[in-house]
Order: sequence, then C-alpha cells, then structure tokens
Amino acid sequence: MSKSGARILVVDDELEIMRALQRSLTAHGFEVFTASNGEDALEAISHHRPDLMLLDLGLPGMSGLEVCKRVREQSDLPIIVLSVKDAERDKVQALDLGADDYVPKPFGMDEVLARIRVALRHAAQVHAGTEPIFTAGPLKVDFAQRFVQVNGEEVKLTPTEYDLLKVLVKNRGKIMTRHMLLSQVWGTGYGTESHYLHVYIGQLRRKIEPDPAHPRFILTISGVGYRFSSDD
Repeated sequence: MSKSGARILVVDDELEIMRALQRSLTAHGFEVFTASNGEDALEAISHHRPDLMLLDLGLPGMSGLEVCKRVREQSDLPIIVLSVKDAERDKVQALDLGADDYVPKPFGMDEVLARIRVALRHAAQVHAGTEPIFTAGPLKVDFAQRFVQVNGEEVKLTPTEYDLLKVLVKNRGKIMTRHMLLSQVWGTGYGTESHYLHVYIGQLRRKIEPDPAHPRFILTISGVGYRFSSDD
C-alpha cells in the first residue's frame, strides 16, 4: 500500500470508472479529488493543488485535450491520460501537448498504480534539481562532463547521440513522442522527420543496451514514440 499521501485528481465523465478509481486510490493511501468535466477539473486544480491528474480524453464540453493544453500552459502538474484503444491520434496529441503518460481503457488498477508511481517519482526528481550523474545498472551518464560509460567502459557518442540520450534520460519514465524528440534534439523544423530518429535510436541501442535486440533502457511505444526506463 502507498503511504505517499499524494493528492490525485481524477477527471472522468463515466461515474462508474471515476468511483472505482477513487475507491482504489484511496485504499492505496492517496488523497483523491474528482471532476466530471473540463471546467470543474481546472477549478479543482486551482482549489486542491493536486500532485497528479488522471485525465479522460473523452470529456463532454471542454475536451480532455483542451484541459491538457491549458494545464500545461500554467503548470508542470503530472498528467496521465485515459483513452480508449482506438483513439490513437488523440493519445499522441495529448502527449505532444505535455501529458506524461497514457493508460488505455479498459485498464487494470495495478497498471494505473504503476504509472502513477513512475510519474510522481519523475516529478520529484525534476523538482529536486538536475542530478550531475545518472546511473542505472551498467549505464552511467555524467551530464557535467558529457561522459557515458557502460560496465565501466567509456562509450563514444556523437554529439547528436548524446543529446538524444540526455533528453530521454532527463524525461525517464515519461513517454516521449517522435515529434517531441525530433523537435528537442534536431529543432522544430524536423518534427516530422521520423527516419532521423529511427536511425539514431538504433545507434544508441547498439552502444548502451546490454542486448540491443531486447532493449532494457530505450523502450519503443508502438505508434507513439519512446520511453526511457531506469527500472530493473
């Protein structure tokens, strides 16, 4: 059971789902607030100051995408979107607008809880400041020296490979869409040049992954982008 006491805002117009999430999250030690539409969600954020929001994209009135956009313009509140499996375009758009993760409906609570833990952990790391050295298993990244090691051996990365790895590591646990990675590493004019990203992801995996064919760190999120995982 979580003892974090983190404050979670659940935004969903399906009452049964909202109540089920509220019961389960409360049982796991979270303080839970709810809203059934976008306007109430924005008001709840202002009033309750939650630590994370679970946001359904299919809201009446103000869409979940619009809620995501408005929140991200003012706050770095972690956002996990809930979407039906066939809403691929909305899901990608939500991530591009700044959502941290998504959970497809129908979902299991174990998955939701796992995603919440990752998002809260990432938010805590960001608020704590930038760590000078990142380590995960055999991988070590020294940001101050732009130095990368695997199993104690220096790995030579090109400037672009390093910049891509840095963005992935700094956003670890968060789904990064192809557009986000291309824009942050190559620039806004490259937002649709997916072949660049595919090539460099392959090169990075060959250099840092223990088994590039079965990546441990740089995970592919089908149809969306990539997620850097530092979990064993």
